[in-house]
Amino acid sequence: MDEHIQKAGVLIEALPYLQRFRGETFLIKLGGSAMDDPQLVNKLLRDVVFLEVVGINPVIVHGGGKAISAAMAESGLKARFVGGLRVTDAESIAIVEQTLSNVINPRLVEGLTASGGQAVGIPGNQIFIGERFQGTNPETGAPADLGFVGQVTDFNSQPIEEAIYYEKVPVVSPIALDKDTNETLNVNADLAASALGARLKAAKIVYLSDVRGVMRDPQDEETLIPSLNRQTVEEHIDQGIISGGMIPKCRSALEALDAGVGKVHMIDGRIPHSLLLEIFTKSGVGTEIVA
Repeated sequence: MDEHIQKAGVLIEALPYLQRFRGETFLIKLGGSAMDDPQLVNKLLRDVVFLEVVGINPVIVHGGGKAISAAMAESGLKARFVGGLRVTDAESIAIVEQTLSNVINPRLVEGLTASGGQAVGIPGNQIFIGERFQGTNPETGAPADLGFVGQVTDFNSQPIEEAIYYEKVPVVSPIALDKDTNETLNVNADLAASALGARLKAAKIVYLSDVRGVMRDPQDEETLIPSLNRQTVEEHIDQGIISGGMIPKCRSALEALDAGVGKVHMIDGRIPHSLLLEIFTKSGVGTEIVA
């Protein structure tokens, strides 16, 4: 009996959040090694289906860096990165597009369907319009040619809006259509998710990865920082607490908040039901970034 009462208490705790976010859009970015375990991915997707069933509109943007590197290795190509961004030549971009849009994306759609949801896979170059992005060599500070790597400059959001209207979960790959050449560009998935969340005025952007959140000591999960704002983000960057790939992720989160996103969350997708725990409980399990 106590167990049943406890379960009822969990539902009651979630009630005000369910009421508040019904009809709102959540942008969920899936990435990191949280995507490597099929069983874990299926559990995450079941939680996404839960969101849709209770009246929230989830939109997924997914990464796939490890799968891309593996596919490149099979083709005899070596992955090369500059400042955390994958250098993408003409041969590599074909592999990137094939892996993201024709392997990972359909797999996620199938997982959502198997969990009782409805979903539609949308190649990112049907949504994102971009331009080539010039990188910077972190050692010399000199400009670096990244090849077919882009940044999002505009959107065709109609396929997303249609999917939401028909109560289907849109699953989007992080590639863009070059506005000048109509070629495919490889886009950092975190930045693509942030840009799309801002465009959709999402109530929340949730980064699901293999990192617990922002920690004072990356080796100690007990040092998790539960909440950040603009001032504390910049302070932690200056102090070196936020470093590496977490810097552009946090700064893009602030840009999304400026564009009207309600809140940004960074959570560890390896924790069972971390998505639901972060959204529907008072304490949460990761780091939230607020305006």
